[in-house]
Amino acid sequence: MKLDVYFVDAFTSEIFSGNPAAVIFSDIDDEVLMQKIAAENNLSETAFVDLSNNNIRWFSPACEVNLCGHATLASAFVYFNYFDTTKESIAFSSASGELKVYKKDDYLELDFPKDTFKQVDMIEMVESATGAKPLETYLGDINLFAVYENEEIISNINPDYSAVSKLEGQGLIISSSSNQYDFVSRYFCPKFGINEDPVTGSAHTTLIPYWSEKLSKDSLTAKQVSSRGGELFCHNIKNRVLIGGKAVLYMKGLIEIS
Repeated sequence: MKLDVYFVDAFTSEIFSGNPAAVIFSDIDDEVLMQKIAAENNLSETAFVDLSNNNIRWFSPACEVNLCGHATLASAFVYFNYFDTTKESIAFSSASGELKVYKKDDYLELDFPKDTFKQVDMIEMVESATGAKPLETYLGDINLFAVYENEEIISNINPDYSAVSKLEGQGLIISSSSNQYDFVSRYFCPKFGINEDPVTGSAHTTLIPYWSEKLSKDSLTAKQVSSRGGELFCHNIKNRVLIGGKAVLYMKGLIEIS
């Protein structure tokens, strides 16, 4: 078996930044093999796309996940540039429902379902895990979310990943307002083998509605302030969010499985 694999840096226009994802267009449905490939790639996500039905699945090095923004952006980038350059949009089917991606002037835009979340009293537990006391904590459909006073705190947090893995939710989003952007964030997911994800599109299904209400605006700019970093262009619309970003190909390779 031979599989083309594309390594794409998402939410950036320059290689060596943003969030890298591997993308494989194939009709394979062997979950054991897919997991082995994702573990071998050792990126936060490997996306598998079956063009017969546009189904997309995402695997971290440890397990399959139900939603991944940057690997969906990367998959659309590969599709628009290497499979059908005439298309202006693609609709993927996934475990999280239909996910549309639109080709804009110089970036791609994800159309994702909006997260629902509620305020919870987990301030002390998050403070213990991150070393910094948040102002508020929320629990969403997928992640725990903590709001901090300023961007400097977000940038300087050095979490105890063992403690983070014991918190509720798949992972921990931390965020604050920003002077240069509307908000900044970071995302930690040690439960899934990802201590810190460089840029997390799916986390913005929580961040966008929160900051949209907080700042009383529907169009926002955001930056994930990990060491690689990435910029996102965000829109809050009814029960959906639009998450825009650029992408760039780092490498194309061939997987050979005997």
